[in-house]
Amino acid sequence: MELFGINSTRRVWRRRNAAYDPKNTIPTVKHGGGNIMLWGCFSAKGTGQLHRIKGKVDHQILGENLLPSARALKMGRRWVFQHDPKHTAKATKEWLKKKRIKVLEWPSQSPDLNPIENLWRELKVRVAKRQPRKLNDLEKICKEEWDKIPPEMCANLVANYKKHLTSVIANKGFATKY
Repeated sequence: MELFGINSTRRVWRRRNAAYDPKNTIPTVKHGGGNIMLWGCFSAKGTGQLHRIKGKVDHQILGENLLPSARALKMGRRWVFQHDPKHTAKATKEWLKKKRIKVLEWPSQSPDLNPIENLWRELKVRVAKRQPRKLNDLEKICKEEWDKIPPEMCANLVANYKKHLTSVIANKGFATKY
């Protein structure tokens, strides 16, 4: 999550000779310090916990956030965890197995159809509107906005997931409208 808005190309309409007017520029942070890394989860029932990561994702973060989120969302025992397998250490895989958490088979370097990517985008748009100026404010605003994401949005992502995957399979892994 970037401190100064969404990391993407922007266009500005401006008058001639006004290129460097402050209202036509976007601030940046040089040499790092302008973003934070977050871990989050959701289900069809809504968003789970959002956690700022200082280091790497490991089984401790999952233990402190995934299981409490599953309980808070009243997931019961018959849920499947989807995550990016290229970021999974051996210790994390062992922890998931020990906790008997069913993991969705998901090849690394596959089309990025993980539905949480849609929520990350939604969060970035919401946070950018509030224009945080410090990293601590960024974290606080991210958590506030994450909690405001409507459960209906999460339910819609889950409901349409099968359709998205079927489209990728039908197109043999090539681009789809999703």
